[in-house]
Amino acid sequence: MTKKEITIYDIAEALSISPATVSRGLKNHPGIGKDTKKRIADTARKMGYQQNMFATNLRRKNTNTIGVIIPRLESYFHSTVISGIEKVANAHGYNLIISQSQESYKKEVNSVSTMYNSRIDGLMISLANETKTTDHFEELLKKQVPLIFFDRVIEHPDCTSIVIDNKKAGYDATIHLLEQGCKRIVHIDGNVNRNVYADRLEGYKQALQQHNIEFDQSLVLNIELTDQATAVATQKILTMKQLPDGIFTANDISAVSCIRELKRAGVRVPEDIAVVGFNNEPIATVIEPNLTTINYPGKEMGEIAATTLINKLKKQPSGNLNTIVLRHNLIIRDSSLRKRKH
Repeated sequence: MTKKEITIYDIAEALSISPATVSRGLKNHPGIGKDTKKRIADTARKMGYQQNMFATNLRRKNTNTIGVIIPRLESYFHSTVISGIEKVANAHGYNLIISQSQESYKKEVNSVSTMYNSRIDGLMISLANETKTTDHFEELLKKQVPLIFFDRVIEHPDCTSIVIDNKKAGYDATIHLLEQGCKRIVHIDGNVNRNVYADRLEGYKQALQQHNIEFDQSLVLNIELTDQATAVATQKILTMKQLPDGIFTANDISAVSCIRELKRAGVRVPEDIAVVGFNNEPIATVIEPNLTTINYPGKEMGEIAATTLINKLKKQPSGNLNTIVLRHNLIIRDSSLRKRKH
C-alpha cells in the first residue's frame, strides 16, 4: 500500500491547533511564538512532512528553477560552464534543471518543451549543431521567460549572447603558426552552421590573407571533432601529396588525436608539423608534446551567463545587454614551437 502523504492538516490535528497556525509556523511567520514554531517543526519532522515547494512557488508565480541545455554533458568545456552557472545560481537560491541535446535539433526542441512545462524562471542554452532557427524558443519568450545563449549562439533581438571573439581566436592561433614558419596550414573545423566554428574558420582565412597566402579549401576539413573522426581525418592528411607543416584544430580533443596519429606515422611534432588546439582542456598538458591552445574561460562564461539571467529576472539594467564578449588568450606550449628561443 502507498504510504499516505502527511499534510499540514495532519500536523494540526496532532497538535490540536489550526492548519493556518501550522502553515504560518512552517514559514517562520513572526506572529507565531518560538515554542509553537519548535513544536510544529519537531512534529512535522517526526511525521515525515514534506513541503510542496513546487506548489508554493507556483502561487508566487516562480519556481526558483533555471534550465540549462548543452550539447554534450561529457564535454570538459561545458562541464566548466555548468560549474560556473551552478555557483552563481545556488548563491541566489536557484536550482538547475540540466539537459543535453547531443547535437540533435529534435532533442533540443524536446528539452525546451520539457523546461517550459516545468515552468522554469529562465533558460541558458548552448545550441546543438543541427539548430538553425529560434522557433522553439518563442513560447518561452511569449511568457517573458528570459533566455541566454552562450558559446554556440544565434542572434535574437530579445536575448543576450555570451561568447568569446572566435574570429580573433582563430586568427591568433593561425598567426602563431605562420610566425613559426608554417606556410601550408590545415584547419580541422566543426559544423560551420554554428557561429563558433564558422568564426574560427574566418579568423584562419584572415591570418592567411594577411601573410599573402592563398586560401585553399582542400586544407579545411569539416568533421565532428571527436577523437575517432579526427583520427580518420589525420589519416587523410597523411595521404596528401604535399604534407602540411601546421595544423590548427577547433578543439583540444581533436588536436590530441591528431598528434597521436602523426606520431604513430613517424611524423615529428612540431618539427615536421606544428599543432594548435582550442579550449585549454586538462588533456593539453598530458599529451607529449604539450599542446599549444586557445584558453576559453568556461567557468567565467557560466558565472556571467547565470548573473546576466538573474539580473534579467530581477529587472536590473545589467541584464539588458545584447552581446557580452569574454577575453581569450593563446597559451603557447611545445606542440607548435618550431622556432625556439636560445
